[in-house]
Amino acid sequence: MDLIYAMRTFVAVIDGGSFTAAAERLDTSGAAVSRQVAALEDHLGARLLHRTTRRLSVSEPGQVLYERALQILGDVADTEAMVGQHSAMPSGVLRISAPLSFGIGELAGVLPGFRERYPNLRLDIDLTDRIVDLAHEGMDVALRIVRPLNQSLIARRIAAIEMMVCAAPSYLERRGMPQAPADLEHHEVLSYSYLSCGDNWTFRDAGGAEVTVRVRPWVHATNGDLLRELAIAGCGIIIQPDFIVARDIAAGRLTPLLQGWRMDDFHLYAVYLSRKFLSPKVRLFIDYLAETIGKARGQ
Repeated sequence: MDLIYAMRTFVAVIDGGSFTAAAERLDTSGAAVSRQVAALEDHLGARLLHRTTRRLSVSEPGQVLYERALQILGDVADTEAMVGQHSAMPSGVLRISAPLSFGIGELAGVLPGFRERYPNLRLDIDLTDRIVDLAHEGMDVALRIVRPLNQSLIARRIAAIEMMVCAAPSYLERRGMPQAPADLEHHEVLSYSYLSCGDNWTFRDAGGAEVTVRVRPWVHATNGDLLRELAIAGCGIIIQPDFIVARDIAAGRLTPLLQGWRMDDFHLYAVYLSRKFLSPKVRLFIDYLAETIGKARGQ
């Protein structure tokens, strides 16, 4: 049995949802696909799929194999690219994790150029604000906006991200304009659940004086765009990245606050698993982000 081909067949079954779809994708017969999966199950000594006349479902061992097979097949494609005559043109699947709002607001804008430059690469993008385990979830690279970065992680800094404190004019008419960071303790606050500093917001003035305020949000949410909508509706004060609120500030829907103070910049990092064995597709993607998003932000 060709183990690599068997894994490729198994992945095609899962991605396609059926033996028939996998056979079409691999240009073979359904019977041949079934034989490959059966041989793989015999080889591993585990049931990978639950089959009925109406549906196909993945077993727990099958799910583990699927996630690992994606990684293995990607590594095989990278190896072929590295030693083959087309090493300058990477292929295979690049699995990316990125924050939801950043993925829509910033990452999507640079992906067409990446596709044009590397047409043989396929992207599998998971937009989530939670912190993913790259090894466990089979990700090649994760984009994170934090301050500071966990020192145990392997990462490259791509760009600074300005955090902006703002509220709607309607809220400020009702509750007044905070004049100093300490005033936030008496205001309605909308907080991002995954903010790396939590609800302790630290600001510096032009002279370097530092003040930390413990805010008491009435809303915690795992997505910045939801908080942005609540802020626009006059529900409270938010601190959000520039890529979420800058257009609303320019349009007057939100008003920047505490102009004499600023929070230390957060940074966009590309996090990956291995510095020594960084795959070409990951390196090229990170370089491209630095070239596009990084340069656009003056890095």
